[in-house]
Amino acid sequence: MHLHLKPEITLKYLDLLGKVKERHLLRMADLKGNLKMSNSNQKITTFLTFPGNAEEAMNFYISVFPNSRILQLTLISKDNRGEVGKVLNGTFELKNQQFMVMDMEKSYVPAFTWATSLYVECEDEKEFDTLFEKLSINGKVIMGPEPILSLMKVAWVADQFGVTWQLIFK
Repeated sequence: MHLHLKPEITLKYLDLLGKVKERHLLRMADLKGNLKMSNSNQKITTFLTFPGNAEEAMNFYISVFPNSRILQLTLISKDNRGEVGKVLNGTFELKNQQFMVMDMEKSYVPAFTWATSLYVECEDEKEFDTLFEKLSINGKVIMGPEPILSLMKVAWVADQFGVTWQLIFK
């Protein structure tokens, strides 16, 4: 994602970034004044807003999915709106798919619902069973696991953070 900003605005933004405590990768601006939020070629990215536990959620998700990682994490400083130390912006990768997160004041965050879910095609039954087990810990099984039509196993699970996952094993 690129925000096209005038160079003087970008420099002002980078000056603010200097006041933000960061971990992992730093957002970068090029000389043309483009602020890079991600190094991905992905054109659409799922962006999840949490009520103060985004960093915990990112760490949970990368522990559930093998070969996953946190790509970038910027925490809120005293100069930003929000609770100091919470996530201003974070990016992580699961199964080569990037996701972005942020924390927001609890009074402004809408609840996650099963009306929107993350669809995961599992490579084998072992992966399905592992993901189902881990995502359902302290969460809620909405459906399954069960066979549906030509699919061997299907399950809908709302994890401990309220994010809904559709797990599919063909």
